[in-house]
Amino acid sequence: MREIVLGTAGHVDHGKTSLIRALTGIETDRLKEEKKRGITIELGFAHLDLPCGHRLGIVDVPGHEKFVKNMVAGATGMDLVAFIIAADEGIMPQTVEHFEICRLLGVKQGMIILTKKDMVDEDWLEMVEEEIREFCEDSFLEEAPIIPVSSITGEGIDIVLNTLDEFVRQHQFKEVFGPFRLPVDRIFAMKGFGAVVTGTSISGRVSVGEDLRIYPTDQVAKVRGIQVHSAAVETVEAGHRTAINLQGVDTATVERGMVIATPGSLQENYMLDCRFLYLGSNEKALKHRSRVRIHLGTAEILGRISLLDRDELEPGQEVGVQILLEKPIAVWSGDHFVVRSYSPVATIGGGEIIGNVSPRKRKRLTESDRTYNQEVFQILMEGSLEDRTLMFLKESGAHGLTFDDLAIRLGLFGKHLKKALNDPISTKKMVVVDSASQRYVDVEIAEKTKLEILESLKKYHASHPLQVGLVREELRLSLGKSIDQKVFTYCLNELLRKNEVVQEESMLHLAGHEVALKADEEELQQELLAWYVTSGLSTPTVRDTMEKFSEYSEKMVKQVLDVLLREGKLVKISETLYYDKGLIDKLVAQVTEVMKKEGEIDAPGFKNLTGLTRKFSIPILEYLDRIKLTIRVGDKRILRKKA
Repeated sequence: MREIVLGTAGHVDHGKTSLIRALTGIETDRLKEEKKRGITIELGFAHLDLPCGHRLGIVDVPGHEKFVKNMVAGATGMDLVAFIIAADEGIMPQTVEHFEICRLLGVKQGMIILTKKDMVDEDWLEMVEEEIREFCEDSFLEEAPIIPVSSITGEGIDIVLNTLDEFVRQHQFKEVFGPFRLPVDRIFAMKGFGAVVTGTSISGRVSVGEDLRIYPTDQVAKVRGIQVHSAAVETVEAGHRTAINLQGVDTATVERGMVIATPGSLQENYMLDCRFLYLGSNEKALKHRSRVRIHLGTAEILGRISLLDRDELEPGQEVGVQILLEKPIAVWSGDHFVVRSYSPVATIGGGEIIGNVSPRKRKRLTESDRTYNQEVFQILMEGSLEDRTLMFLKESGAHGLTFDDLAIRLGLFGKHLKKALNDPISTKKMVVVDSASQRYVDVEIAEKTKLEILESLKKYHASHPLQVGLVREELRLSLGKSIDQKVFTYCLNELLRKNEVVQEESMLHLAGHEVALKADEEELQQELLAWYVTSGLSTPTVRDTMEKFSEYSEKMVKQVLDVLLREGKLVKISETLYYDKGLIDKLVAQVTEVMKKEGEIDAPGFKNLTGLTRKFSIPILEYLDRIKLTIRVGDKRILRKKA
């Protein structure tokens, strides 16, 4: 079993730190101000070795209302909570707020510790226990044991220890797979070692010598050392309170709220699709685009709540929203968050990221926008894993998503994700467009893309009847920039395989498409051929040809010339010079014969042979090099060996 993280929660001065000290002998208040004021300000850490042999990592959180953001940071990665309520005061404001925060962050298990037992009598204790039971009805603490203790006399501490031991023995704590991830709650410099970050590792594992990226920045650093509970280790897994020494990192570039994770395992973004619960204890409705404080992991970021299908959200309602952040953050699907009002600061709600950690900004201007948003969020909030996968692929369009993209959006990795994708792939609801990069596309998008390819070629043939077709890249660009190269290649290859599209050399065209000249084009073709034959080796330039046949449109002349080139009746020597194929063939034979006898030829020799000026002779000689008949050596040319 992995190490389990126990967190405290409760009102200020209700004895959280004293309880940990009594359980472990460790003083978690380390700051001078904490000792002076007698309250916890920053997160404190301890550990407890249970009789069963397992070790608990313990996070002590501050209870004062001014430090709730620190409490939320500490609750990240908490497996179970020791919910602390002082017997002499009972339920207080931060008792309620901490309870709501634990609930919003998805804490599922815990126990209730009734501290300061020595300060009240049995009747009072019984009354407080009854109040607590009523408060916890229909919540994750409804069946939790209530254990009265005194950290002063030590009464009940052994019961807490045994209850924790039994709790760990009986419960199966979820192993968190996937890449390594650690939200940073502290950053400091250690003399001789450099930057050290601490936090609770919430997934995966990492070893000394491996690289980690500091999200949402681009910094990548090597792990120089790892400590768990002040002991050096080579590897750390999910569930441990961890300190990582990062090589070559300036502490000024890292701050609480950043995430240290396996490179490529996260996507940073300003927008998050979320399930959001607006607490029933709020006194007024929440307006669209209200500015709020988002607590996610160990980060606190200002942002706005975009209500996608309404203008106001009533207390107690739970809906799908898009959170628009003022700074980027890197998260996974399934991460929980807490929302606090901007001013005055108070916890007003929270929820869960429900899939798309890199969505487009969702519109809500028209009725169709709002209807679409409702449909999308119904799938995100209530749909199966397959439903959400297909929805993400549909929204990605002809760009598709890679295996890693889907992993981040679904919060599922490795063999677990492969297993989840087996059914939609085998039932052909999604297709693998590239096995090397593991890129997928929704089958309906793939079929639509195929139709767009056919339609694009159809339009091209209609407007360019004398052209064979398009080269691949021209065809892809005709579909728009949003289509991924791999998706395009897959769809095109499918059409080629089914003979719906044909490739001739580099050109792609629809099956059945043939270049057919009209009567006037046929007449122009014959005139052009005669023109080039009678011109001999002193061939006209393309401009001369355009002027000669000016009674025809320039577009038609160009298209018919292209047909003659494609059919091999004319030969393109340069951009401006075309020749009759028969004339060039005779010239090539003549030059070859001379070079076999003489062994070489230069520009003056070629001029003497043909009578051509440099305007024609140099382009022809370069053409002979290009068709690999000759090779230039200094000022001369010799036959290539193969020729």
